[in-house]
Amino acid sequence: MRPADTTREEIFRLSADAELRRRFLIVNEHIPGNFRMGVLLEMLDRFAGMTAVDFVRRTIPDARVVTAALDEVVVRAVADPERDVRCRARINRVGRSSMEVGVRVEQLPEETHLATCYFTMVVLAPDGSAERAARLEPFEPDDEVGRQRVRRAEARRDAYRREQAQAFAPPSAEEFQLIARLYREQEVPGFAGLPARQVVAETWERTYPEQENPWKIIFGGFIMRRAYELSAICADFVATHRPVLAAVNRVNFVRPVQIGDKLHLTSRVVYTAGPAICVETAIERQSRDRQSRALSNSCLFTFVNVDPGLAPQDVPRIYPGSHGEEQRYLAARRNLRHLTSRTTSGWLAGLLPEPRY
Repeated sequence: MRPADTTREEIFRLSADAELRRRFLIVNEHIPGNFRMGVLLEMLDRFAGMTAVDFVRRTIPDARVVTAALDEVVVRAVADPERDVRCRARINRVGRSSMEVGVRVEQLPEETHLATCYFTMVVLAPDGSAERAARLEPFEPDDEVGRQRVRRAEARRDAYRREQAQAFAPPSAEEFQLIARLYREQEVPGFAGLPARQVVAETWERTYPEQENPWKIIFGGFIMRRAYELSAICADFVATHRPVLAAVNRVNFVRPVQIGDKLHLTSRVVYTAGPAICVETAIERQSRDRQSRALSNSCLFTFVNVDPGLAPQDVPRIYPGSHGEEQRYLAARRNLRHLTSRTTSGWLAGLLPEPRY
């Protein structure tokens, strides 16, 4: 099957559908960027899933397709709720039991590039196992553009694995000096900095049948939206003005969530630099019978603090006070440095020079 044959397009008619447009609004005011990015993430997950299902069911009609991860979404422009949103999806790479679905998001009629998203989808048998995933249809690019997409998808996968290996590696000499300085500053009489333990938000959710996907488990887009919304609230604890989404660094789907589960969501501001605010959100599921509890999702979002004119404004520095907070601080710092090093447009482009200590 050719990559072009997997292309799928959908347009959300915000300009004409008042009810849909209202769902995307943050407030009932005319302010720049009055656009609920969490709702868009929820719709994108469903759209990417439909693209993957169309491909998989050509050879495995009864297979399940679930989201394993959303990798590195960089926001390129300010979204406008008055303009239509067009999503174009295509499968970039197919492995033995997984595939990458790329989605380009634009606003019409000017075709403003809002973001490009990369979803990793996993193929399961009807009973939830992966044993039949090898029956996926061969996927062979037939031109250089298609081959480039495959190479880039593999490069993203390899880069993620390297960054994960580095995320919780022992601190370098420079990082050790940075952490030591942050601790020394906290020991100065009259210290008025912001401890990391004070910028935490948590909430509980119960899941219901209306949130299920076709496989009778909870829809990943719903979980992603709730994680984003709590992260935005947490970022607001640090923002001196208004936090806007700059990037979805990563969302991992570790375990499926069942109908009736309780979800415990915990968001933490783990790192700040200039106007950037990195928020980590973990979701723990507890089964209805209370016999099982486990991490279901881990997420990292980056926000930028902007004033009413959308000019970035610096935020207070976060001070870790425990070994766990140090680890999260350095992991987010490393991730953000990797992200900004390969970002050429959007909020993060040229925005975050390395802070001097």
